[in-house]
Amino acid sequence: MSGRGTPALAVLAAAGIAYVVHEYAPPEPGAGRDGRPHYGLDAAAAIGVEPGRIFKTLVVSVDGRLVVGVVPVAGELDLKALAGAAGGRRAELANPAVAQRASGSVVGGISPLGHRRPMPVYLDSSAAASATIYVSGGRRGLQVELAPGDLVRLAGATVAQIARPS
Repeated sequence: MSGRGTPALAVLAAAGIAYVVHEYAPPEPGAGRDGRPHYGLDAAAAIGVEPGRIFKTLVVSVDGRLVVGVVPVAGELDLKALAGAAGGRRAELANPAVAQRASGSVVGGISPLGHRRPMPVYLDSSAAASATIYVSGGRRGLQVELAPGDLVRLAGATVAQIARPS
């Protein structure tokens, strides 16, 4: 498997920052414990990292405009908190097809970096608790480990409390 060639990795390479690519064989879609995919938890198990350090990327519609929420896979996105952080009133997860078109990646592989269409990024404040965090590198089976501050700078992210424990 080669992670080279994703837009997220191109952004990282161009920035010249320290990061580590972790590749693994993702499970087949629909192979989740309850029939639903658990891409982030599967990634944590595959690369041997506690789920609190792996962050999932979710495309959300806030008052009709798309934004990106990045939260630990061990928790859930608080839609109301994200709406407030984005200066809106109402938020809902974007339709998967819309999320895939805007990001340029498939669900389960959406990265907070290198989107096809520019979208504001909001990173949960819990990211600051770790020296490095893991985010998708732009496809399923590809995680990137980097410093949270580097992610904030590269994504132009706003840090806010947008997650709640699951």
